[in-house]
Amino acid sequence: MRVQTYVCCVLLGLVAAAPFAFAEEQASASRLPPLAQPLDPILQDMFDKRRALGGAIINLTLTGHAPKFTRASAAMAFAIRFETSTPRRLIELVIFRTAQIVGSDYELNQHTPLMKMWRYSNEQIAEVSDWRRSMLFDDKQRALLGYVEQMANGGNVDDPTFAEFSRFFTPQQIIEISYTVGTYYSTGLLTKALKIQVENDGRLTVPGEC
Repeated sequence: MRVQTYVCCVLLGLVAAAPFAFAEEQASASRLPPLAQPLDPILQDMFDKRRALGGAIINLTLTGHAPKFTRASAAMAFAIRFETSTPRRLIELVIFRTAQIVGSDYELNQHTPLMKMWRYSNEQIAEVSDWRRSMLFDDKQRALLGYVEQMANGGNVDDPTFAEFSRFFTPQQIIEISYTVGTYYSTGLLTKALKIQVENDGRLTVPGEC
């Protein structure tokens, strides 16, 4: 009887401590307070699905104080990674260059491993920001980077840049790429404004299909 009582007390203690442990994990995620416990059902469902897809609960997701907005944002991110006709490898290049332009250390930390996963070499990653002088990118990648560069720097894409870009990409892909730039530019701004902390424990977002 004493053993059973002891075990029950330990289990109750663990249950009571769990929210505090979760709150402590969130404490340094951003300049926002930790998420309220228990989690909003929308967030709980998102977290469960993210884990099922092989992703971790990253600090960006831990800023889900507006669950419906967080869900909508995640839906766009997943559409970008899973539902484009544009090859996923090129989408990752778009994300990475956009993150560089907006200056989001958070997004760069998340997407550098994904660049490697999508078979970009360390040399290519190092030269993305200097792609015009680099010899490591083919004509299609250069046309893509030219478009991203101008769209993410004010949005005024000149006719020669767009003409070269449209040689390689269909209208559907142009829309997909444009939404990717816009989505990750705004996300990059959000990571800076809310001071979302870079993960230093290896947690990564859902990579998308290979």
